[in-house]
Amino acid sequence: MNLLRAVSTIGGLTLVSRVLGMVRDILMARYVGAGMASDAFLIAWRLPNLFRALFAEGAFAAVFVPMFNRKLAEADKDAPGTGLEVAKAFAGQVLSVLVPFLVLFTALMMLAAGPVVYAMTGGFPDGGPEKFALARHLTIITFPYLGLISLVSLLGGILNSLNRFWVNAAAPILLNICMIVALLFFRGDNQVDTAITQAIAVTVSGAMQLLWLILSCRANGVVLKLSRPRLSPDVKAMLLLIAPAAIGQGAIQFNLLISTSLAARYLSEGAVSWIYYADRLNQLPLGLIGIGVGTAILPMLSRQIGGGDSAAALNTQNRALELALLLALPAAVALVTAAGPIIHGVFQYGAFTAEDTLATAQVLAAFACGVPAYVLIKVLTPGFYARADTKTPVRLALLAMLVNLVGNLILIWPLGPVGVGVATALSAWVNVGLLFGVLYKRGHIQPDRRLIAKTWRIVAAAALMGAALWFGGHLAEGWMEGRLEHRIAALAVLCGGGAAVYGLATLALGAYRLSEIKGMLRRKA
Repeated sequence: MNLLRAVSTIGGLTLVSRVLGMVRDILMARYVGAGMASDAFLIAWRLPNLFRALFAEGAFAAVFVPMFNRKLAEADKDAPGTGLEVAKAFAGQVLSVLVPFLVLFTALMMLAAGPVVYAMTGGFPDGGPEKFALARHLTIITFPYLGLISLVSLLGGILNSLNRFWVNAAAPILLNICMIVALLFFRGDNQVDTAITQAIAVTVSGAMQLLWLILSCRANGVVLKLSRPRLSPDVKAMLLLIAPAAIGQGAIQFNLLISTSLAARYLSEGAVSWIYYADRLNQLPLGLIGIGVGTAILPMLSRQIGGGDSAAALNTQNRALELALLLALPAAVALVTAAGPIIHGVFQYGAFTAEDTLATAQVLAAFACGVPAYVLIKVLTPGFYARADTKTPVRLALLAMLVNLVGNLILIWPLGPVGVGVATALSAWVNVGLLFGVLYKRGHIQPDRRLIAKTWRIVAAAALMGAALWFGGHLAEGWMEGRLEHRIAALAVLCGGGAAVYGLATLALGAYRLSEIKGMLRRKA
C-alpha cells in the first residue's frame, strides 16, 4: 500500500475524530468548565485514555501486527492460500487468553478504584472528600472501557494487517459521537451530573466500538472463535513482548499521567483541566501524523525486514521521517505562535473563563515545543518492533520518563502547570535522541541526502509560517469575543492563511515539488 495514501487514510479519519473531539471539548468546557467536576472526570478518564494509547495505538500494533503478518507470510510461502487461516487461528488463541484476563482485571480495578484515585491525586488536597468521592465514582463507571477497548485493539490489529486501516481509524469517532450526544441531550442540571453522564458515555462508546470492529471483521472474512485459554508458544512469545512494548509506546501517556497526578496534588483547582485542554490540542498532530505514519510503516517494515531487503527498509524509514517532519514542524510552530487565539476562540465560552484561557494557552505553548518529538517517537519505534525488539524502546522510554519526573519536580514549583508542559516536551526530545542514536549505531537508520536537504528547507518554511501566524493572531483576537460561529470562521481564516504561507514557502524553498507529491501518491512504497 502506498505510504502517503495509507497515512492519508488514517490521518483523514483521525482528523474527523479529532474535529468531533474538539466539538466535544467545546461543549464540555461550556457545560462543565474547569473546576471540581471537570477535574474529577478528567482524572477518572485518564486511565481509560492511557490504556487506549497503550493498546489501540501502541502495544497491539507494535507486537501483534508483525506476528500476525509473519504468520500470513510464512504459511503462504509453505502452502499458498493458507496464510489467513493460520493467522486467524493465532488471533483466536490470543483472544481466548485475553478475554478472561480482561474480565478479571477490570473487576479488580473497579474494586480498587478508591486506592487508584488516591494514588493519582493524593486525595485532592485542594478539593476535599467531596471531590475525591466524585472522582472515585466516575472511575468505577469508566473502568469497563479498559476491557472493551483492549478487544477493539486486537480486532483492529488484524484489520490493519490486512491493509484495512480505515476501519480501526474510524472507531474513535464513535467515542466522540457518544460523548457529544450525552452532552447535548442527556446532560444533568449541574456540572456534577453532567460529568457523570460523560463517564457513562465513555463506557457506552467502548461497547459500540467493539460491535463496529466485530461486524467489520466479519465483513472481511475474519471470525474468531473462543476456546479454552491456553498459553501456546506463540501466545507466550507475544505476552513476553507486549508488556515492554506497552511501556515503550506509552511513554508520552505515562509522562502525562505523572504530570496530571502532580498537578492534582500540588497545584490549584483547575490546573488538571488546563493541562487536559492544552493536551487535547497538542495531541491533534500526534494523532493525525505520528500515529498515521507509525501505523502505516509497521507492516511495510515488517515485510521488508522479513524479506531481507534492508535497502527498502532504510528508504521507508527515511521517507517516513521526511513526511513526519513536513507535517509536524508547522503544527508545532502554529500551536506555539497562535496558542492564545486558538484557546480563546475554541474554549472561552460559558463556564470557561478568560483566566482559564490564559493559563491553558501558556501550557499549550510549552507542550507544543515537543510536537515534532512526539511524532518522531511514533515513527522511530517501528524500526525496533519490526525486528521483534521491544526491550530497547522500553529502556529508552524509562530514561525519558525519569527525565520527565525530575523535570516536573524541578519546574512545577516556579512555573506551575507550564512547568508540566516544558518537562513533557523535554523528555520527548530526550526519547527521540536515544531512539535515533541506537538505530543509527546498529545501522538500521541512515539519513540520506534527500532527507538532510529537505529538513532545513522545511524548518525555514515553518519559521516563515510562524511569523505570519504571530501577526495574524493579533489581528484575529478582535473576533474572538463574538459568537461561536464567528470565532470558528476567524480561526479557519487564521489557520488556513498559515497553511497557505507554509505551502507556498515549501514550494519556493524547494522543500517539496508538486511533481514529488503527485509521485508519492502514485507510487507504491
